[in-house]
Amino acid sequence: MIKKQPASQPSLSNFLSYLAMHVRQDSQRLPTLSELSQEMGVSTASVREQLEVARALKLVEVKPRTGIKPLPYNFSDAIHISLNYAIEVNPELFRDFSDLRKKIEAAYWYEVAAQVTGEDIHYLNQLVDRAMEKLRSRPPQIPQWEHRELHITLYKRLRNPFVLGLLEAYWDMYEQAGLNSFVDLAYLEAVWQYHQSIVSALEKGDLVGGYKMLTEHMNLLYQRPHDDSRQKFE
Repeated sequence: MIKKQPASQPSLSNFLSYLAMHVRQDSQRLPTLSELSQEMGVSTASVREQLEVARALKLVEVKPRTGIKPLPYNFSDAIHISLNYAIEVNPELFRDFSDLRKKIEAAYWYEVAAQVTGEDIHYLNQLVDRAMEKLRSRPPQIPQWEHRELHITLYKRLRNPFVLGLLEAYWDMYEQAGLNSFVDLAYLEAVWQYHQSIVSALEKGDLVGGYKMLTEHMNLLYQRPHDDSRQKFE
């Protein structure tokens, strides 16, 4: 029986290959469009089109006076365009992306928990205290920045740009999906009680207990009441 040949994989554009070579060489600037056209052996129009792709992926910065400058690779930048498009087509896809984020955080929990420092725990406690103050203020405030910062801080010591990039993209999309404007006070208090328990478990070295609190608290996102049952801040 003849096996079907696998479909060919998409390759980098001429410009992205050229850019990657210069990044490996630690180049701070790239040649002009006309010089790139000559070096790469393609038309200026083609280089310009490929450059726009690199700009959209935030792989380069282009300014009139400074020219073309390579930027550090960030996975969240690379997936933002595709993710934004997917959720624009079908907002329900955010739930699938959220489930992916939940499973990734759970999978890396023991690795990151072993790397958390005393300084990290002190900062995490400050975030919890600040969030609690916001919730108890009159009128209550949504501690969205603290929520994002707590989760990013937990995983920031991972030397895996894809995990960190995915988490950053999740929190960006969390805001775009409008979840940061959710105003059910009981829900928010429950979320931050879990956060407090997670940080407390880390402080005690109870990684198993921290994992349990982490996975339980992430399931709260799927237990939120519908719009007609939200408790508005007064």
